[in-house]
Amino acid sequence: MSDNHSPQQSQQTETQETPYLRKIRSFVKREGRLTKGQAKALEDCWPNMGLTHAQGLQNFEQLFGRQAPVVLEIGFGMGKSLVEMAIAESDKDFIGIEVHRPGVGACLADANEAGITNLRLYEHDAVEVLADCIADNSLSRVQLFFPDPWHKKRHHKRRIVQPEFVQKLRQKLRIGGVFHMATDWENYAEHMLEVMSQAEGYKNQSATQDYVPRPDHRPLTKFEQRGHRLGHGVWDLMFERIA
Repeated sequence: MSDNHSPQQSQQTETQETPYLRKIRSFVKREGRLTKGQAKALEDCWPNMGLTHAQGLQNFEQLFGRQAPVVLEIGFGMGKSLVEMAIAESDKDFIGIEVHRPGVGACLADANEAGITNLRLYEHDAVEVLADCIADNSLSRVQLFFPDPWHKKRHHKRRIVQPEFVQKLRQKLRIGGVFHMATDWENYAEHMLEVMSQAEGYKNQSATQDYVPRPDHRPLTKFEQRGHRLGHGVWDLMFERIA
């Protein structure tokens, strides 16, 4: 999700007529107010960098005009880290998913200023994008950084890392592809480790079968730097698809 725990997908009104809408959401949609810069970026840059759920299944080679590994980030927040990664790993193509419109606008503005061409964005529910727009066996890495921890026990069912979700995700990863998670909530790190350790078809890349050091490709965010100064821990988990 994001550097400041801006969560991922959106709360919708429950109605008896549409039971589909009653499914548990792992995020709360908080619109927020767009700055002029964010609104301009959405208007100017969306035609080139924006993707919609309605477009359906994407062909990445056609989308980016080349054959390259594809990295997908779920819940990129304001997008600074995602843009940094797209610049640093220019040999890869990046897709970001976020429901928070100001974050999408900010990310578009930064990407445009950097002049990068290897990034596309969705403003939509990540679960639906994965199901309908991402081909099986097509992703080299999926990133989930600082998702909403839903720290109250009664809300743990809203956490996005659940057995059903990680199996749907596994279908989208190539064999050898990696699901990379990071959180600053130790309880959520333990929850992630438990779910992933029991998940069929994944192998923990940790030599100690728990957490890994922050890899070079994940930028250290301002949020994280502040946490380090305050003595807060951050846990990275990397699980490879092996089957």
